Amino acid sequence: MENLLISKKTAFLTLGCKVNAYETEAIKQLFRGYGTVEVPFRDYADIYLVNTCTVTNVADRKSRQMLRQARKRNPDAVIVALGCYVQEFGTDHADDGLADLYIGNRRKAETASILNAYLNARAEGNVPERFYIREDSLLNGYESMNSVSIEDHCRANIKIQDGCNQFCSYCIIAFARGRIASRSEEDIVAEAGNLAASGFHEIVLTGIHLSSYGLDNKSVREQQSLTPLDGSMPLISLIQKLAAIDGIERIRLGSLEPRIITEPFVKALSAIRQVCPHFHLSLQSGCDRTLKAMNRKYTVEEYEEAVRILRKYYENPALTTDIIVGFPGESEEDFRESLAFAEKIGFAKIHIFPYSRRKGTVADRMSGQVRDDVKKNREAEFLKAELMLRRKYSESFLGKTESVLIETVTQTDGILIAEGCSERYIRYRFPVTENLTGSVVRVQAENITTDCIILAKMVDILHKIE
Repeated sequence: MENLLISKKTAFLTLGCKVNAYETEAIKQLFRGYGTVEVPFRDYADIYLVNTCTVTNVADRKSRQMLRQARKRNPDAVIVALGCYVQEFGTDHADDGLADLYIGNRRKAETASILNAYLNARAEGNVPERFYIREDSLLNGYESMNSVSIEDHCRANIKIQDGCNQFCSYCIIAFARGRIASRSEEDIVAEAGNLAASGFHEIVLTGIHLSSYGLDNKSVREQQSLTPLDGSMPLISLIQKLAAIDGIERIRLGSLEPRIITEPFVKALSAIRQVCPHFHLSLQSGCDRTLKAMNRKYTVEEYEEAVRILRKYYENPALTTDIIVGFPGESEEDFRESLAFAEKIGFAKIHIFPYSRRKGTVADRMSGQVRDDVKKNREAEFLKAELMLRRKYSESFLGKTESVLIETVTQTDGILIAEGCSERYIRYRFPVTENLTGSVVRVQAENITTDCIILAKMVDILHKIE
């Protein structure tokens, strides 16, 4: 088959999560192998690829909007829609002109070859196939993409897992991404080793449901409980191997289920020096009645116990979370209970989302849908509380020294100003005398801005990027 992609101007756009970002980077590498020329998405291109998201109705609208923008920039371009929105709703839009090609999840590794086949068929006067969407039953097995997503050129995301078997009542992702599938330890360790050799000090382990890593071949009971009956801890085993790689100074974990936070798990985790004391434990609601309706499979008491265990083994860990307000049936009392629980836990940061109805989910069919204005008011109130909690946590570091991975260095009024994050993912800003981007330094916190950035002074350099 002739390579019709060579020299084509190709533009990419990623919507949604870090897993999508990782996969887009892998797809870019595939296209480079075909000799394409990458250009910014805002520019004129021959090919536009949008890696879509469908986690909320807003994400759906954004996906459609970006596809329309691409069509407007060049009406003759080939528009490719990829990912979760396509997986769930691609064939529903066969005739709306949004895209020429629709490629679902677990076919992304074939994107370049699929597009080249499309161009060849069109050049030969044939009607090319347009939809490459696997059915839910076939969304199994890990699709290796052999790539890495780079954050700020100094922190790297590594995808280790795909899919979800939990089926929360509000979420479409378990259907869009399919069943859990884990990447092999060997592949992950090899990628991390390459990153370390390239000078990266921090890696972030990402997945659709990270806590399900290594449970692919376990029973349904074990998968649902996140607890192998043989006592093994696959995620711990992987992290131990990654920590043994020379040059890896930080290992940060993506979102975790509260139920994976047990005494044995955290005891083993805390023994690994490189693991950052930053844990994103998805809560969604601080009200037991709402949690049950969400099918979240834990209570606020169990969540609080997970927090107690983390604080037992880690000094002042950064605990971050997600909260949904306005879930169907959430009363004012339920909302107050959720808000009070969040304040009781004392989160370092909270991502707050008004509930978004998703076609195909259980919650979409529930009675008691909350009005938009009520959701908006609850979101605003939660945001005020969140800022107070975030500020309180940030202030707890004033006068103390922390290690910071420098992400950017900019010049202001002749002074070099560095910014980066601590192990607890608190953002610091401080003057430097040279460009230390990618280096790890020790700083002392002196003040704090209104948006909770800590102003500091540098004490010394721990790991310098030459």
